[in-house]
Amino acid sequence: MDLVAACRAFVHVSEQGSFTLGAAAARVAQPVASRRIAALERHLGGRLFDRSSRRARLTPFGREMLPAARRLVRLAEAMEDAAEQARNAPLRLAVPEVCTTGDLALLDVRARRLGLRLDLEAAPPAVRTELLRSQEVRAALVAVPEAEAVWRVPLGAASATEPEGAAVYLETLRSGRTGRSPGPGRPRRLWIQPEDDVPHVRDRVFRLRDRAGLRPAQVALARTLAGALAEVLDGGDLLLASERQADDLGLYWRPVGEEDLARGFDAATSGGEDPGRLRGPLRAGIARCLGADGGGEAAEGTGEEGAECGKRPS
Repeated sequence: MDLVAACRAFVHVSEQGSFTLGAAAARVAQPVASRRIAALERHLGGRLFDRSSRRARLTPFGREMLPAARRLVRLAEAMEDAAEQARNAPLRLAVPEVCTTGDLALLDVRARRLGLRLDLEAAPPAVRTELLRSQEVRAALVAVPEAEAVWRVPLGAASATEPEGAAVYLETLRSGRTGRSPGPGRPRRLWIQPEDDVPHVRDRVFRLRDRAGLRPAQVALARTLAGALAEVLDGGDLLLASERQADDLGLYWRPVGEEDLARGFDAATSGGEDPGRLRGPLRAGIARCLGADGGGEAAEGTGEEGAECGKRPS
């Protein structure tokens, strides 16, 4: 016997004073309501209604049982509402600040069509990790070494003027080498933006700086991307960036000649959330947001209109 359904029929019939009207209020056929109430009477061991009259009148036993039945029905309805809210609750996901608004919107569209709503929060690497640890978000795209990465984003040097050659060699930043100086007494610098201020990227660049014979200050950590970009645009410096990000910022991009540098990302979750939902159906959409290898397939499944929205002007 479905106890909740039986109690619901019992409550509605008692309120309407009629099996026919009560069944309609419970959205079931009258015979179904009658069978459920009869089953409930057998289960409870007493008659709930006096069937000797045309109206559905409660017996003394029925009047005693009615308050408990109402509480059970209200509790069941509250649980059903809570379940619906939980099913429809957005997945709060911390993402890198380098993701563009347009790409995040396309990712959200893709997720919705898979039955998942996203609540996206952009933050630097350390903040994303802390948000996940404190369970302020249910998932985060975290920075990891390349060997552990689901998404790999090649990095290179971005500049305001088009460089010569197919790659930029950091050794050319040494005093007296080719490349214009941004001003008297200061050689050009390579800026590491906040997204790349993680050991597995930052330390590799520092080692590369030392091998290239650069001064320590020639590889600088930027407090903000905007500040680093200003130095690139006004002072002729270089910015460590992905090719997609450089394009978005209106900069020229070349790989670093001395070493293959890359960002690595993985999906991490808290509170029992399944990271497979991000690594699987949303993998290509996330790749596009990050500028990762294989990101060109990100519009797959968003429909033709989504793919059109994702086109970049030529």
